[in-house]
Amino acid sequence: MVWRTRPLAVASVAVAAATALVAGCATGSGGSSSGASGNTLTLWTHNAGNSAELDVVKRIIKDFNGSQSKYEVKLQAFPQSDYNNSVVAAASARKLPCLLDVDGPNVPNWAWGGYLDPIDVSGSEVPLSDQLPSTVSRYKDKVYAFGFYDVALSFFARKSVLNEYDIRIPTIDKPWTKAEFDSALAKLKKSGKFQYPLEMGTGGSGEWWPYGYSPQLQSFGGDLIDRDGYKTASGTLDGKSSVEWATWFRSLVTKGYMSKKSGADPNKDFLAGKSAIQWDGSWNAAKNTEKFGDDLAVIPPVDFGNGPKIGGASWQWGMSSTCSNKAGAQEWLKFSRQTKYFVDYAKATSTIPATDAAAKQVDGYQPGGELNVFVQFARKFAEVRPVTPAYPYISTEFQKAAQDILAGADPKDSLGQAAKDIDNNLKTNNNYAG
Repeated sequence: MVWRTRPLAVASVAVAAATALVAGCATGSGGSSSGASGNTLTLWTHNAGNSAELDVVKRIIKDFNGSQSKYEVKLQAFPQSDYNNSVVAAASARKLPCLLDVDGPNVPNWAWGGYLDPIDVSGSEVPLSDQLPSTVSRYKDKVYAFGFYDVALSFFARKSVLNEYDIRIPTIDKPWTKAEFDSALAKLKKSGKFQYPLEMGTGGSGEWWPYGYSPQLQSFGGDLIDRDGYKTASGTLDGKSSVEWATWFRSLVTKGYMSKKSGADPNKDFLAGKSAIQWDGSWNAAKNTEKFGDDLAVIPPVDFGNGPKIGGASWQWGMSSTCSNKAGAQEWLKFSRQTKYFVDYAKATSTIPATDAAAKQVDGYQPGGELNVFVQFARKFAEVRPVTPAYPYISTEFQKAAQDILAGADPKDSLGQAAKDIDNNLKTNNNYAG
């Protein structure tokens, strides 16, 4: 089964690659088309290029295999850049593994496409109700995946810089308003010390665009799609509030507050003092703290009128629909849900632990710790991306529209075209019914 929401080019690559992929994945798969050979379960992960996180996966597999003799899990790791296409190719050849990780926003698409089956992890050491809501993925009221961690976006700045220009340092209970934020940027620009006082990572690509900027769109009152039924983007993505966001977003460039396309390492520029305020993730908090110490201000997202928002959901674990040993796959999933593994993941990846119990054991994230603010951001401000199989297509269209807007395209026209294209995709796929 091909990934029906992806552009044709991706689907074609997937089909063309299927034979080579399956041959290349024979190690650990036992030659089975069901992801299991007897009681051997194949597990795929995107972490081939991330040794720290991969080591945690290996540890869980080793502990599980050593804890019982009924099932054996074997690992196959892929580079993240190849992972999604590899899954598409394997699905088309019915060669999916039993266990696999998936980026949270893609779970509805993979569930609709027949890649994933619902999971039942009741009886685990850690109940799902203990987790950050953004780390459990549901589709049509069924749980399909869960994650061990999340990340959170925030603004970073130096307290001394903000104080120098009489800019209020916001708190989680009293974030900046749009007027305050605009005023702060105007003061910093006027100072002449910063070519671009704001760094928003506009040189990024792919999922960064909806992850980084659609929460600001939502804070304006807009959204990527009408979430009441997920049947149309028209009137929402190109509605009044969304156009107001896009006009403001473009003004950041025209006023010289931020670059149309940032450099290769925006965090490095912030650490070097080239920008005064950076929109970035919790993954760089430790580095920023090491550089600036107590002078670092971790600032909540701006309230543009409809509450502060950040994106939620990161990589999660699920079970394929073609797995011939679902009992074994779910035993592994349940086994992995121990607090010590939530702790291990957070430490290895410098991410937010998905449970409070784990956060208490991770330095900095415990209550009162300098990083606990990100746990609060994730609980209070996280907004999951649209829970629809159409999301991968929506993501691509939003990225294109937002990039065009920064390049000078008319905001209303660009969002209007994106909304039309999304609606056409929804119509073509019968609103992803079934």
